[in-house]
Amino acid sequence: MKKIVQKTDTLLESLCTLETDWQDDFSNRVIQFLEKLEKPDTPLSDTDEPPEWELFPETEPSGNPLTVLLDADFDAASTVFRLFLEKSNDEYKSVLKELMPEKGMSGAKGFRKDKGSYVQKLNSLNLEEIMQATMERKYTWQDIIIERLKAGRGSAIKGQKRGRQLEDFVETAVAEVFENYDARCSFTGMSGDSTEKADFAIPSKENPEIIIEVKGYGATGSKQTDVIGDISRIIQEKRHDSTFLIFTDGVTWKERESDFRKLVAYQNQGYIYRIYTKAMRREFLEDLRLLKEEKNL
Repeated sequence: MKKIVQKTDTLLESLCTLETDWQDDFSNRVIQFLEKLEKPDTPLSDTDEPPEWELFPETEPSGNPLTVLLDADFDAASTVFRLFLEKSNDEYKSVLKELMPEKGMSGAKGFRKDKGSYVQKLNSLNLEEIMQATMERKYTWQDIIIERLKAGRGSAIKGQKRGRQLEDFVETAVAEVFENYDARCSFTGMSGDSTEKADFAIPSKENPEIIIEVKGYGATGSKQTDVIGDISRIIQEKRHDSTFLIFTDGVTWKERESDFRKLVAYQNQGYIYRIYTKAMRREFLEDLRLLKEEKNL
């Protein structure tokens, strides 16, 4: 074949926008499902009794409105519920598992087994009130733009804030034990020529006797899986005599148990001294004080 030499500028000029539709078959099911929800014709006064929701008026179903929705299409109804509650898919699953901890009972199987109990637990989240208040609200174009902001940038900001809050929590403990440390830095690796990022290096990034990495999550996704890559790079780069600690939290790890098992495997193999959560602050402080004494820091 003829040898081809390409130029960056030429390729950049040839780039075009990849148009795509955000909807798929399931999204269309959810939208059709939403179209069947009807809010009361008149708003409630303080003295009025709450009206029965008019769900699927063409069939005039009786019974609890949430039960009607789940009976009609469990997956679509569950998606609608979590959207009203403003939760990600994994956040919603985690909440349901806390409400219904018995294995398999937080999904369709649990609903079919005891519909009344399932719906009662859902309503402990004030779901019906939230749905009715949302349906009665009059929306403006500003509301629509704010919701788009929330769904896009807002989701990323929430993740950043979760991580930073956990970092601040850990830093409070570190500062309680050590006077000298570098935060959110790149520590010097075992070769002396390379570096790797870490949240804390004690007593300094040039001499990292203790390395602490902090990972906090409230919703799962690619970034949660990336934790394994981040941890692996630190393990490969750090000196063998440096002590490596992991501090993590967030119930949505339960939705990525296989990834969490990899972290625990690293700890069991000796690459990580210990994994901590916020509930283990006392153990974290005790270990920091022990390491300070052993390493004469």
